[in-house]
Amino acid sequence: MEILQFILQVILGITSLLLTLLILLHKGRGGGLSDMFGGGMSSALGSSGLAERNLNRFTVILALAWFVSIVALGLITKFQGI
Repeated sequence: MEILQFILQVILGITSLLLTLLILLHKGRGGGLSDMFGGGMSSALGSSGLAERNLNRFTVILALAWFVSIVALGLITKFQGI
């Protein structure tokens, strides 16, 4: 059980760092770092470009992995004393 807990802690650390990086790459009100990768080619109607859509997908998938690792660590911690 300690090996699983260690693996989940490593996953949590990596996903936390990557999630922070991906969130900082998102375009804000006036544009963001994602413009360097083609996100600035969006139309005037407010639809995002291909880079921004892919960045959104990666962020959501990474956020789900982050959430699952936190819930799993919480459950392991809760039932470890029983």
